[in-house]
Amino acid sequence: MTASPDARFPLIDDSRQLATMADFIRWAASRMDEHQVFLGHGTTCYWDEAAWLVLDALHLPLALDAAHWQAKLTPSEITRVVELIRRRCLEHIPTAYLLQRAWFMGQPYFVDERVLIPRSPFAELIADRFSAWIPQPDAPLSLLDIGTGSGCLAIALAQHFPQATVIGSDVSFDALQVAAINVEQQQMADQVSLVQSDLLDGLLDETGQPLRFDLILSNPPYVDPDEADDLPAEYHHEPALALFAEHHGLALVERLLDTAAAHLTAQGNLFVEVGNSRRLIDEWWPSHRLNWLSLEFGDAAIFHIGRSELADWRGDSASQPL
Repeated sequence: MTASPDARFPLIDDSRQLATMADFIRWAASRMDEHQVFLGHGTTCYWDEAAWLVLDALHLPLALDAAHWQAKLTPSEITRVVELIRRRCLEHIPTAYLLQRAWFMGQPYFVDERVLIPRSPFAELIADRFSAWIPQPDAPLSLLDIGTGSGCLAIALAQHFPQATVIGSDVSFDALQVAAINVEQQQMADQVSLVQSDLLDGLLDETGQPLRFDLILSNPPYVDPDEADDLPAEYHHEPALALFAEHHGLALVERLLDTAAAHLTAQGNLFVEVGNSRRLIDEWWPSHRLNWLSLEFGDAAIFHIGRSELADWRGDSASQPL
């Protein structure tokens, strides 16, 4: 249903001012700039954000040739597009949530406010099949994605390691419901299993022994709760459970490092994305044995550590009290 006019965003006379897709993309980009919407959930400029919103709202491919952008919208299409633009600008709802679709590694995923919007630099490592650490990617490996959210990382792992078995785990049952939708839509149910688990706590075999994996990756919550008020409004539509962690954002990262060895095979490897928390890790544990990765697309703040180094991952650094 179309919202009533708002003084900050008056409804337009679409019959005389805007008509084509190009008109609405240009208008949307201008309004987004005017209202300073935050970009960072899939695009880096207002034009791309506007094109994504308008084209996807019209059920058109994002790669639609610009020559077709002169097609005119119907009245009902205009009503839908204007309402989405209004909500993006005034409510600062990320476009992915408005459309209930996000893109990761070239594939669409269903998303809503139960999960983070996919945007992980793990895409680069997955596309390369972790070649520096997995010499035989077509072997029957066992892989784990902790905090799977939408399931995009677990699904991408399965697609790039077709002989592997993959588990996507999450503490949130709501998130696992979203992941299940994506596993079904991507037809990966034979390869990807979903498990509710608080980090590694629920990952046990039938005898109660830890399940072991050749590779574990995780994008856990790592934002300091004290920083919540400083985040752009768009982030407040994402689930707090997936964003924030105690101990200045490092409680779950430290717990994962302390418990992962029991869940890795002898040559297994752990990869964790920690964002801005990298600075604190280097400050608190200056002798740590974590290996910061250099990726093609910038400083992604992902570390790697092998199972053999986890027992002494802090080096001679003193443990920080939780």
